[in-house]
Formats: sequence, C-alpha cells, structure tokens
Amino acid sequence: MENQFPIQQIMDPNGRIVSPEYEEKVTAELAKGFYRQLVRIRLFDRKAISLQRQGRIGTYAPFEGQEASQVGSALALNPSDWMFPTYREHGAAFVFGHSLRNILLFWNGRNEGCIPPDGKRIFPPGIPIATQIPHAAGAALAEKMRGSKNAAIAYFGDGATSEGDFHEGLNFASVFKAPVVFFNQNNQFAISVPIEKQMNSKTIAQKALAYDMPSVRIDGNDVFVVYFETLKALERARNGAGPTLIEAVTWRYGAHTTADDPTKYRDQSESISRRKETDPILRLERWLKNNGDFDEDWVHAIEREASLEIEEAVEQMEAFPPANPAAIFDHVFAKPTWQIKQQKEEYLRLIGR
Repeated sequence: MENQFPIQQIMDPNGRIVSPEYEEKVTAELAKGFYRQLVRIRLFDRKAISLQRQGRIGTYAPFEGQEASQVGSALALNPSDWMFPTYREHGAAFVFGHSLRNILLFWNGRNEGCIPPDGKRIFPPGIPIATQIPHAAGAALAEKMRGSKNAAIAYFGDGATSEGDFHEGLNFASVFKAPVVFFNQNNQFAISVPIEKQMNSKTIAQKALAYDMPSVRIDGNDVFVVYFETLKALERARNGAGPTLIEAVTWRYGAHTTADDPTKYRDQSESISRRKETDPILRLERWLKNNGDFDEDWVHAIEREASLEIEEAVEQMEAFPPANPAAIFDHVFAKPTWQIKQQKEEYLRLIGR
C-alpha cells in the first residue's frame, strides 16, 4: 500500500522544487505569505508553552513541527468555508482568522474561547477524539443542500482513524458526496503510541479505499504541497465530486500536551535530527535563499510584528476575570440532573468554594 500511496512533494528538504509543473505556481509572493504565517504561529506556540509553565494558562497542546500542515491547509480555504479543528489546530484557526485572544482564553478555561469572530465558521476544538469528523460531514452536506459553494475541512490526528466516528464520518460523506476535506495530520504518535503499534495499515490514505473516496499522501512539512493538494480537494468538493482524504505526514517535536513527557515513550534524538533536516520553516527559508528572496531584516520585522500581536492578545486574555470552575457543570444539560448537581457540589467543596 505504501507504493500505491507514495508521499507527494513539491519542495524537497533542501528547498528545491521537485515537481516541475509547479515551478511557475510557486512564486516569491506566495512563499513569503506562507513564511510569515509559519513564523507567526510558531512564535505563538512557544509563547503558549511559556505561559503554561508560568501557570498563566492551563494544559496546552503544542504543534511545533506541524506548522506547514496547518498553514498550507488553512490558507487554501475560502473565508466562508467551515473549519473543524481538534485541540491541536489553533495554528490553523489563527491563520483562518480566529481571535488570538479567544484562542488563549480557551486554553485558560473560559467558554468565550470557543467563540470565533463574526462571520468565521470555526467549530469549537474537538477534544474527544474524532467527534468533529461527523459534524464536518453534516455541515458540508447542509451547504450542499443549500446550494452554496462552501466546503468544510475536518482536522484530526492518526489516532482518530482508529475511532468509529472517523469511519462513520467518511462513510456518510462518501454516500452523500458531501463537500468536505478530511485532513489528517499524521505526526506518527497517538499520544505515546507509535503508528505501527496502533494500526496494521501501512498508510492512513489507504483507509479511503473502503469508501470509494479519493485520497492522497503528502509531505506535511512541505507547505507548497499541503496548500496545492488541499486547494485541489476543496475545488473538487465545491464542484459536487464529494470528499477527499488527505494524509499529511509530519512530526511534533515536543509533547502531546504540556501534561506529558515525550522522553518516556520515544527517542527525542529523532526530533533533533528532524529540526535540522525537515523543519517546515527551515525548508521554506532554504527555498527563499535559493531564489534570492530571503532578507534578514524582513524576517526580523515579521518576528517583531508577530511578537507584538501575541503580547497584545496575552494582555487581553489576562484582563478577563478567572474562569468559573463551576461552569463546566452548568451546560451539560438544559436542566441539570441530580448526578450533575451532586458532582458540582462535591467539586466546589473540594476546591473550597
């Protein structure tokens, strides 16, 4: 199956275009726009980890190493499309136009963090694994029934493809030709479980065969192939041809969340070597240098601009009063059951409220 689904690339790790048909499509303007967003979300990710370590936000899910998959796919969307993220796609949501303040509020335990800006169709992050996939298929079908050209994208990790919701969502979308792109970021670990211990399938892309759905396996650290393949899948969806499964093979450098220690379940020397060889930002930087479009002053200006934007969002987030811990019990049911009331009372007693 790996031979049937080879990893597609447009740009190799040395920043060279290896697909001649894209030579004219890959422009300096496009590359610089990607680079700005890659730097922007990496700086945010590092800041969020720092905030968590200082106790200023709660547990946080880092995505460093996966930036190209998030930037390339998010920039392929139209403004009126739907985005269904997991707990690790805040980079994609940020690029798609989510409020950075609200993203931080989400990680600080406030319900406001789930609210996107007016006009942005960004679903609250899916914390239970794969539950957002059927939602994305349903939203896409609704757009089709309305006669619009809007599409949806659903993000998920490799672990989600072992869940029932993954298969139900793909089957439903395939049957009804829903205009949805299923975007898998295969970072090769479902928390601590390596992919070869999680599934017997050689690829995730091959799982689309059961639903007679087209799929593609791409280099998730090549922002160009991510962008153009997502664009292609979205165009297909808009034109009534139905869903596509994209497997973006990538890697997260750090922990699954700030609550775990990756050194306990994998050799971190792999992350060190990948930073030097396949890092998504370094790869694009090499392309810019190869083409004479890299400028240190320009990079520093991008970093300063992003840092100011992030610091402003942090200030706005910290201006909010602390989250009310009782709120997690108040919206489970329209009318709380006796069990929920009891759990709330016990929890408030435990924390001294």
